[in-house]
Amino acid sequence: MAAPLDTDYLVIGAGASGMAFTDALLDHSDAHVTLVDRRTAVGGHWVDAYPFVRLHQASPFYGVASTPLGGAIQASGPEAGLHERATGPEVCAYYDRVLRERFEASGRVTFLGGHEVDDGGTVVALDGGGTRQVRARRRVVDARYLSPEIPALTPPPFDVADGVACVPVGGLPAVADADAFVIVGSGKTATDAIVWLLSRGTDPEAITWVRPRDPWMLDRATVQPDPAVFLSMAAALMESAASARTVDAFFHRLEDDGVMLRLDPAVTPTMARVPTLGRWELDLLRTVTDVVRAGHLRRALPGRLVLDGGDVRVPQDAVVVHCAAAGLRMRPAVPIWSPGRMVLQPVRAGFPCFGAALTGFVEATRADVPDAAKNALCPATPLFSTPRDWVGAQAEGARAGRAFMADPDVARWSHTTSLNPSRVTPQDRERPEVQEAVGRLRSVTDAGVRGLTRLAAAPG
Repeated sequence: MAAPLDTDYLVIGAGASGMAFTDALLDHSDAHVTLVDRRTAVGGHWVDAYPFVRLHQASPFYGVASTPLGGAIQASGPEAGLHERATGPEVCAYYDRVLRERFEASGRVTFLGGHEVDDGGTVVALDGGGTRQVRARRRVVDARYLSPEIPALTPPPFDVADGVACVPVGGLPAVADADAFVIVGSGKTATDAIVWLLSRGTDPEAITWVRPRDPWMLDRATVQPDPAVFLSMAAALMESAASARTVDAFFHRLEDDGVMLRLDPAVTPTMARVPTLGRWELDLLRTVTDVVRAGHLRRALPGRLVLDGGDVRVPQDAVVVHCAAAGLRMRPAVPIWSPGRMVLQPVRAGFPCFGAALTGFVEATRADVPDAAKNALCPATPLFSTPRDWVGAQAEGARAGRAFMADPDVARWSHTTSLNPSRVTPQDRERPEVQEAVGRLRSVTDAGVRGLTRLAAAPG
């Protein structure tokens, strides 16, 4: 066994959350961090992502607080006027640069890539290079609790018979010239796959979409790093919550307000992971009319799909594309801080990098504050899958925002980072449209939070 390694923080997982947390510790403390990941590179699931993936939200909302990922406005294309969205290779290159030029250059971060580690600090090199003990003086930080399951690393959740061509979404470019496709999945990965196929000229009639649930999605134009835009969207959300009598009515009003999107106007969605979607993408997706809503796919056979609700015929040579991994794992929210340990989770629904950076800032600047007080300042927000889940998460996130923004130091820091979707800079405060959005949101927040809480708790 190699010599033990002493460190202040052992951070397990070098994905988006682990990187954002470590970055905040570097900026606001003198701590040493040992960052461990099974992958040989930082970036988490981005290392294994499909080749045509992009961030679904604007680049400035992602990454680490000290180093903006992007900020340019798109000048052309279907999203002209919106902030850029980094590609998968750009995200990976960004995290590699943060590791080399910031973390390792500081002399206060040791990265052990290609290693497995347990909570006791025993680190094992996956290439057979031996073990060592990492001793954390302050905390072990679990940045893997909500790590996503992705098609590249997860077998299809259905049987595949002999003679059926089935590929994970990352293998789609290798079979892109096939005559027919079966896209399996309801979420962002499936929509990305279909948009990619259609954008390269695939006939919509060549696509069968197995969609067990229809999803609600946010119009990307309403979730932008401009407080006049983002806070207006937040105000519309609170206004809808204050007046809606049911969860469905809440979402329908947001649709009328131009905030929410759904694929089929005749189908009320039952899924709400709520990624952002461009209206140009929605237009493309709606050209696919062979949509199978018969529950989950159980078995793919040549020319036939076996689903919960019965069998469906498809072309004999159709390529089945697996986009049906679970994504972010639906695990219960737990306290972020406990003695000697942290479990990183979102503090504000939908913005995991901000939550990780925020908890890193609080940990670095509140060394003498009891764990219970830190948990009250930054309560974990649960993840969501159904519309009711999403409503509840918005209520929890709003209450969390009130808690941490009531602390002057935390509020001051929050307004310095573009990871915070509600950031308002001194220059922004002078803009009339920002003043109007802030006033509108303040006037309805109390009633909106009560409405969100009521809707999330209502039966049925």
